[in-house]
Amino acid sequence: MQKIFVILTKMLCRVRHYILKPIDWLFCYYVLYSSGVKFSTFKCSGIPKIYITLGGRCIIGSNFKINNRESSNPIGRFNSCSIVVEKKGVIQIGNNVGMSSTAIVCHERIEIGDNVNFGGNVAIYDTDFHSLNPQDRLIRSLDVAGTKTKPIKIGNNVFIGAHTTILKGVSIGDNAIVGACSVVTKNIPANEIWAGNPAKFIRL
Repeated sequence: MQKIFVILTKMLCRVRHYILKPIDWLFCYYVLYSSGVKFSTFKCSGIPKIYITLGGRCIIGSNFKINNRESSNPIGRFNSCSIVVEKKGVIQIGNNVGMSSTAIVCHERIEIGDNVNFGGNVAIYDTDFHSLNPQDRLIRSLDVAGTKTKPIKIGNNVFIGAHTTILKGVSIGDNAIVGACSVVTKNIPANEIWAGNPAKFIRL
């Protein structure tokens, strides 16, 4: 009896997938278009969250893959991808980029090359969000004014492991790999594997 229920459940999940797929695409198209994103071809599951302040820009290349539902990448922490671009910020995403439950916050500039894969729940922040001065943090205007930002650049053919955080001012070279759960605080040369908190060189 249990086997029958398992088979029926799997069949229903497959039917649900085929029904939701075109609906997801339409909603995702609407979200991208209405947010002012410049984009080409894409595949999606679920609906991303995109917030672009007037004056911010987001450009996405072709064959973009964005997973926002646990059934498409059951790696845990089932959140939608979120892309936030503040005033004067620019996000440039290349071709053949894939992400799942990824959070990107851009105050200045974030560049992502071609053929880049992000594991589940990667976070990319080019800002500290708050001033490092404790007195400034007591007053909103001073807190904002004292916040530091630096651009981030991720090269081509890079793989970023799940649950990794990439912080401001970092450059990651072509073909690099970052291990899961790393915190990237310094530049990673091309063709190297780094991991840890903070991320350190592992091997070529």
